[in-house]
Amino acid sequence: MNKGRLFIFSAASGTGKTSLAKALVERMPDLAFSVSHTTRAPRPGEQHGVHYYFVNPPQFDEMVAADRFLEHAKVFGNSYGTSRAATENLLRQGKNIILDIDWQGARTIKEKMPESIGIFILPPSRAVLAERLTHRGQDAPEVIEKRMRAAVSEMCHYQEFDHLVVNDDFDAALNDLMAIISGKGVLRPVQVDIEALLTPA
Repeated sequence: MNKGRLFIFSAASGTGKTSLAKALVERMPDLAFSVSHTTRAPRPGEQHGVHYYFVNPPQFDEMVAADRFLEHAKVFGNSYGTSRAATENLLRQGKNIILDIDWQGARTIKEKMPESIGIFILPPSRAVLAERLTHRGQDAPEVIEKRMRAAVSEMCHYQEFDHLVVNDDFDAALNDLMAIISGKGVLRPVQVDIEALLTPA
C-alpha cells in the first residue's frame, strides 16, 4: 500500500478554506480531513470530534508535554494542535490528508515533513474578505476588526507555500484544489492584486 500524502491548507480568516476542505473530502473518497484539537469554545453548529476536538487548556498542555502534537500554536488567544498519532496512522493507511491550519503550523509541519504539499488560499480582494467576515455573524465587531488587521500579516506568508489558489468563485477554486490533489496542478492563472491585499489600510 502506498503511503498517503499530506496537504496543508492555510489562509487568512474568512477566506473559505474550511468550507473548501470540507467539500473536497465529500468529493474525493481517498481524502481524509484531519481534525485538530483546540481550546476555543465551539461555534454554533460545530461538533466535538467532527470539526474540532474541544479540550480545556490543562488537557491541551498535557498533550503538549507528552509530545502528542505534530504542531501546535496559539491563535487569537486560543490553542490549536495537530495530533501526531492520528495523522501518521492515516498516512500509513494510504489516505491523503488535509490539514486546515494557520501559517505558523504549516511552517512547522513543512520542517518536520518536507514532502507535504502546502496550499495557500487567498480572497479576491480585501473588500471581499471584510464582507465575508462581517456576514459570518459569529464574531463581535471588535473580533472582526482584529482579524482584518491580522489578515495582512497572515497573507504575507503565501510565498512559503507550493500552490496558490484564489477563492473568488467557490466551484472554480474547488476544481483547482481537486486538480492539485490529483497531481494536475492549478487549472487557472492566479488573477488577484496581491500587492493591494498586503498593503496595510
